[in-house]
Amino acid sequence: MKTSTIFDCSVLDLKKINNFNGRITAVNNLQEVPFEIKRIFYLYDIPSGVSRGQHAHISLHQVILASTGSFDVIVDDGKMKRTFYLNQPNTALHVPPGIWAELVNFSGGSICMVLASDIYEEDDYLRDYKDFLNYKNTHN
Repeated sequence: MKTSTIFDCSVLDLKKINNFNGRITAVNNLQEVPFEIKRIFYLYDIPSGVSRGQHAHISLHQVILASTGSFDVIVDDGKMKRTFYLNQPNTALHVPPGIWAELVNFSGGSICMVLASDIYEEDDYLRDYKDFLNYKNTHN
């Protein structure tokens, strides 16, 4: 089984509709995102200097976006790292399974929204980096 690399992470430009009353961006299952959304959660009130994430998923896909503010997402496939800067509510990052992700450099008042392909399952998480590397080495 081949697992994902950082090059499988992709930026999604979500359609923005403008009018005199403001803007709207819609996200639909299997249209704007490449999976059916089964869970939505968001991170907020993040203290300065704190990082979030620091784990990988075995089978879960995620789309991460900055609803307000900005932050960086560092993705890691066990061999290479890549950083994405998110600062627009109509720009998102698709993180497939098998990628270690860390969210850092949150601006004040940031809200990070995550669209997930499944409900919360603790067994899907790789929370220790050594376990993640072992998983990557045995599944490539």
